[in-house]
Amino acid sequence: MEWLINDALPVLARIFIVWIFPFSFLDKIINWDGALKQATSSWLPGGPVLLVLAMIVELCTPPMIVFGFYDGIAAFVLAGYCAVTGVVYHAFWTYPRFWSPQSEGYPHIWDFFKNFGLVGGLIYVMYDAGFIQTVGSDIEQVSMLTGVQ
Repeated sequence: MEWLINDALPVLARIFIVWIFPFSFLDKIINWDGALKQATSSWLPGGPVLLVLAMIVELCTPPMIVFGFYDGIAAFVLAGYCAVTGVVYHAFWTYPRFWSPQSEGYPHIWDFFKNFGLVGGLIYVMYDAGFIQTVGSDIEQVSMLTGVQ
């Protein structure tokens, strides 16, 4: 039973946190035109470049997180990706009456919160990997050298 708690459950949790992203990567390939339309729908310039960068993030970071290969950095990148895409592409508050199921903004509410739910799980991966502690220690060392408190 100990192997289940100490070995299997953490790996399963990591798989479940990231398993949407390889499928999203495949969807972007299969439905390139729709993905490109969404990528160019925001105020950010360079839709095609953004789409390719998104695909790289969605393809590379999940196995890194699952297999523990620079998992803290991968979780940081993926959490940033989720936060940015949530704010930029699921800005439900910009739609009139977004709380109404008939509103165009209504589905964006749930996509926004789903993105930030993933951010929460990825923050835990960063913590588990020691990434947050290492970065915090580095920041403390730099602040002591510069005299900034």
